[in-house]
Amino acid sequence: MKNQRGVAITGLLLWGFVIVIVALLGMKVVPEYMDYFKILKSVKSISKESSGQTVADIRKAFDRYVDVNYLKDISGTDLDISKEGNAVVIAFAYEKRIPLFYNVSLLIDFQGSSSGN
Repeated sequence: MKNQRGVAITGLLLWGFVIVIVALLGMKVVPEYMDYFKILKSVKSISKESSGQTVADIRKAFDRYVDVNYLKDISGTDLDISKEGNAVVIAFAYEKRIPLFYNVSLLIDFQGSSSGN
């Protein structure tokens, strides 16, 4: 007689549970990272185009970008704008709390700069 081969129902349920949890976590976290990279891209482009502009103009340009892209985590007042040499450096930092289930949430600290540091 040949032995049966395959996956037991308990193993199938366990791996199914693990895959579902990882997929749900990914669906909640990936959009936040996409927003972070949108913010970083906009900060870098605004920094390149900001020669001769005031701090208020830079903040207004960033607020327009935030309005167009429906970003709600950060605004122009949250930017740290400085000058290093002839280049304008725009830095930002914010935290995002992602509720997972019941009273468990995931806290991610995002920070970035137009200088790449």
